[in-house]
Amino acid sequence: MQNFRNYYQILGVGKDATPEEIKRVYRKLARQYHPDLNPGDQAAEERFKEIGEAYEVLSDTGKRAKYDQFSRFWKQSGFQTAGNAATRTRKWADRPRKAPDEVDFSQYRDFNTFVDQLLNRRDDEVGAPRPAAERDPYRPGTSKTAYTVPRATPRNAEARLTVPLDKAYAGGRERIRLEDGRSLEVNMPAGMLDGQKIRLKGQGVNGGDLFLKINLAPHPLFRLQGADVYCQIPVTPSEAVLGGAIEVPTLDGLVKMMIPAGVRSGQKLRMSGKGYPIEGRRGDQIVEVLVLVPRDISEPEKELYEKLRQVETFNPRADLLV
Repeated sequence: MQNFRNYYQILGVGKDATPEEIKRVYRKLARQYHPDLNPGDQAAEERFKEIGEAYEVLSDTGKRAKYDQFSRFWKQSGFQTAGNAATRTRKWADRPRKAPDEVDFSQYRDFNTFVDQLLNRRDDEVGAPRPAAERDPYRPGTSKTAYTVPRATPRNAEARLTVPLDKAYAGGRERIRLEDGRSLEVNMPAGMLDGQKIRLKGQGVNGGDLFLKINLAPHPLFRLQGADVYCQIPVTPSEAVLGGAIEVPTLDGLVKMMIPAGVRSGQKLRMSGKGYPIEGRRGDQIVEVLVLVPRDISEPEKELYEKLRQVETFNPRADLLV
């Protein structure tokens, strides 16, 4: 029965491969077939152990030399038939040195037994822990339960989150979708600022933290400048002339604001305490009044404007130089 294991073929390297090349290829394959990355995949686990055994031989100069010396004779009958069980348990160091042509292959039950001797493994030693100096975080032990699976290192991650101004102001629980496709339920604090970072514990890489960098989306009405909120509010000519209470949108909803009689277009009015909260202090809302003239008016409105023109005393061109 053929049981020869070509370690060079297992790692996919040539017989003239350097130790650095062998180590680099081994680490790449070990990561690819690691049980942590292939849960429940028996084939990957077996491949992982094969790779570890090949590396254990080829990474050691002495073992590699013996493997290269005797693997040429794996087809000899001594590697194919059963041998003396007591003899095959002796360590390689206890055997007298012989030239390759003088090797008594009948001492080995099969090529696996030769490999066990090469790795100083006996039947009662299988699964024994290796010295700490020889351990490798990606190298398996000699049995299924002997190797230690390294824990993945937690790493923090960062993602950008664009938030409307009104949601940034109110905060609260929101379901958000991240750039990597994940959907998370997040309890966002009230009064978030542009560029602020929010920490989500355990949502990063391998259990690290995720830091959400907040970007405030432009608002169609409000503009944030420091702690003050700026907006433009249109009024009719009659409202501008007569003044009175009008409803103005704020971050808290609609609020009534008194405009003075004769307010001018472009004049700014201040609503105290209706701005944005920053460091425990809330700014003001600055309302810029825009007097708009209607383009389309009804017949009754037209008649009233005609009467107003006949009786009005205000002449906006009185001070013009001629």
